[in-house]
Amino acid sequence: MNLVIDQGNTRCKLALFEQAGEAIRETDLPVLDQAGLQAFLEGDKPDAAILSAVKHVDHTVIDAIKGRVGRFVHFTAATPQPLRLHYATPETLGLDRLAAAIGAWTLKPAHNLLIIDMGTAITYDLVTADGTYCGGNIAPGLRLRLEALHEKTGNLPMVQPTVPFEAFGTDTTSAIRAGVMQGIVYELQGYQHELKTAYPDLFAFLTGGDRFYFAESVKSDIFVCKNLVLTGLNAILNYHASI
Repeated sequence: MNLVIDQGNTRCKLALFEQAGEAIRETDLPVLDQAGLQAFLEGDKPDAAILSAVKHVDHTVIDAIKGRVGRFVHFTAATPQPLRLHYATPETLGLDRLAAAIGAWTLKPAHNLLIIDMGTAITYDLVTADGTYCGGNIAPGLRLRLEALHEKTGNLPMVQPTVPFEAFGTDTTSAIRAGVMQGIVYELQGYQHELKTAYPDLFAFLTGGDRFYFAESVKSDIFVCKNLVLTGLNAILNYHASI
């Protein structure tokens, strides 16, 4: 059994995986601490653990994880992983982007893949069928776009996303929501259309916290996956054991 931990900027996600299977159990916490770790494990003793963190994790918590497992991997840019990186500055590549790409490759190996991760930023990453991570693009996320319209203008209100959302606005609030959310849909479709000219068999994944706002709008063309980053981290942990 593998313990997978993804400490993001605002939340920490934990999951238990059978080594090559799906998540058995998962949760999320505001921050990783010993109490939360103990409560999640509920007496389970994983064989191995992997930690990915974009912010500092207290060393006492890391020591507590190490004390519960036989093998521990702290995921960094130097950690062995199954993809070839075609990226000029691998040390600056977001670990969540790389983990999501590896998660997609694990679920759909030997395919050309577009991975769309919708969080604070929206990232678009390409993995080719030969297992090469080719890089990708970073764009403002849904809430950043809504906040920017409110904070960088004099009179526009702060608007909340909804499902469903309007095709065209009939007042200022709905005009902002439709403009931002329909704009993101067209953005997703644009990336797919352009990449499919080069990779006709392209398979696309949609993941990240804001994915559910757009799942219905793009469901016929994109596979929606909740745990792509956690799946990728589990694959990295397994790969680490095989080398």
